[in-house]
Amino acid sequence: MSQWDKDYIGLCKRILSEGIEVENRTGINTIKVPSHHFHFDLQQEFPILTTKQLFIRQAVLEMLWIYQAQSNDVRWLQERDVKIWNEWEIDENGIWSATQMLADENGKLIKQEVQKNFGREFAHTIGTAYGYIVNKFQMTQNLINTLKNNRNDRRMIMTLWQNDYLETAVLPSCVWSSEWDVTDGKLNCWVHQRSCDVPLGLPFNITQYAVLNCMLAQVCGLKPGTIDWSIKDAHIYVNQVEGIKEQIRRFDETGDLPAPELWLNPEVDDFFKFDNSRDCKDVKLINYQHLGKISFPIAQ
Repeated sequence: MSQWDKDYIGLCKRILSEGIEVENRTGINTIKVPSHHFHFDLQQEFPILTTKQLFIRQAVLEMLWIYQAQSNDVRWLQERDVKIWNEWEIDENGIWSATQMLADENGKLIKQEVQKNFGREFAHTIGTAYGYIVNKFQMTQNLINTLKNNRNDRRMIMTLWQNDYLETAVLPSCVWSSEWDVTDGKLNCWVHQRSCDVPLGLPFNITQYAVLNCMLAQVCGLKPGTIDWSIKDAHIYVNQVEGIKEQIRRFDETGDLPAPELWLNPEVDDFFKFDNSRDCKDVKLINYQHLGKISFPIAQ
């Protein structure tokens, strides 16, 4: 198996053997460990799981939605047949609603219907989160400018966790911060994740930031370097356990499947010119072998 599969399955096994079951706002308990860390060398391997199929087009388009289009409008994704944010879309009247577990006056979690009025100006968006923050502070543009003009800068940080905008975000950013540096001509980053849905979110997130690193390196005249990934609260929802056990079984029983290669259109020299149409034409996987889909439920 690819090294990423080995490391990922290692985390899954750790959660199932060491994890503690806890309640949370979704009403579906999780099994969690308090922290975890991964290290990737993009010169050695492009990280995408082979023990289950990951859809690279959807993963890249969500990343471009945030860092290139810098949008919080869910319709941008829907127009490209990407549905992963549908459950968090504010409706046309500016209302978002869900059933969640909230603390009562005694601190006990009880199931409640949640309805929040964001205002019509936020209709069809996820509020002031992700791409909204990137756009407001021009984070991608500032990072690229620094990478091109001041590569030894130690303040190359993009942080999506902005206290002023938490209350008007449907879901505050889970992957909330990235720090960047250039060492020996290679672009490295350290990514922080406050809450990690290991079966659904983590595989997407790792691949997305690997692609982002490779894209930024290409347009800034650098080579892709390393990614360090720190997680606070790595969890598996209890209704995802059987799917994870199937993925572990595949890993334990199947022979070696190599990691694929990432192809980026070498003619693109501007991050904002990478194709973000439905076809995502400037990004391809070469020799991607995988063991097929595993469906996991979403917890809202």
